Amino acid sequence: MDTTPALTATSPPSSTNTGTVVAPAAQPRSVKWVDLQAGDCLAAPPPTDPAVVEVSVVGCGGPHAAETYLRAPIPVNTALDDVATRDCAAGLQRYIGGAAAAGTYSTSYLIDSDQDRTADNPYPSTVICLLQGVDGRALTGTARR
Repeated sequence: MDTTPALTATSPPSSTNTGTVVAPAAQPRSVKWVDLQAGDCLAAPPPTDPAVVEVSVVGCGGPHAAETYLRAPIPVNTALDDVATRDCAAGLQRYIGGAAAAGTYSTSYLIDSDQDRTADNPYPSTVICLLQGVDGRALTGTARR
């Protein structure tokens, strides 16, 4: 699914001749992808290898490959692809503040499946929706409006 307004570039940290120094951007941090929250930006595209447990999260102000925009519970007995695609599409419009410009973003999702079937939980899994630049272009800034 493609969508949204173009993101803006930011200037790198610099100093002025008044002696004021702008703080450097925060360093990347490693987090488990199952812990990603809306607003987290990833240095690299979302993992496709199930053995990958951690991702590198960076500040959204600098170049990044993807931005997390939604976490939503998924029912256990559903067609995950249909529900995830529907929920991610609706979540994207809420996150960016309306319909997106065609061709701005592509979306993907990760499914965190907590398969504890001993509990009476009709929503044991979580869909984590991410947006990316079309054709793998790096993003700068957040899409959140």
